[in-house]
Amino acid sequence: MSQFHFDPSTYLDLMDKEVPAYRRLQEEVVGATDGITVSWVLDLGTGTGETLVRVLEKHSHSHAVGVDNSAAMLEAAAERLDGWPVELVVADLSDPLPVGPFDLVTSALAVHHLDGADKAALFARVAGALRTGGRFVLGDVVIPEDRADVVTPIEDDYDRPSTLAQQLGWLAEAGFDASVVWAEGDLAVVCADLC
Repeated sequence: MSQFHFDPSTYLDLMDKEVPAYRRLQEEVVGATDGITVSWVLDLGTGTGETLVRVLEKHSHSHAVGVDNSAAMLEAAAERLDGWPVELVVADLSDPLPVGPFDLVTSALAVHHLDGADKAALFARVAGALRTGGRFVLGDVVIPEDRADVVTPIEDDYDRPSTLAQQLGWLAEAGFDASVVWAEGDLAVVCADLC
């Protein structure tokens, strides 16, 4: 699965085919946004808007900024998010983040494209973009403890998943109190509150 092969019109079908628990991952990401007041959302790796639509449906009075490095994917997201108060920005996850403070930052199936140092740097930037007490919800492909749990196809030159332990460590270094709220196979959702 390389972003250069992603076709916005078939993206959801591709995810359903190649990521068996894709829809459950989306549900768990949105479920992890419970319990906080959300007025401003930042979504990283917005793609076609699948996660952001669900988050905005749950937090219906929110405004959002969605970031993705593919203009074509964001064009599809713009159609899907029509009518919602959303700004879509073409940018890479290694670029500076939009100016906050945000109440909630979400990301589903995007951060695993970064190597370890870039993940740690992104987590620090996310902490800087959140208000105190804000939340970062990360749903992504991880390196599972048991290699038999690997089910999501990855490309060595593009996908760089890390272990949950590594990511929890980088989140703690960035000032988050983070815990795994759901895991299945090589997918996990982490809920990280800014201390």
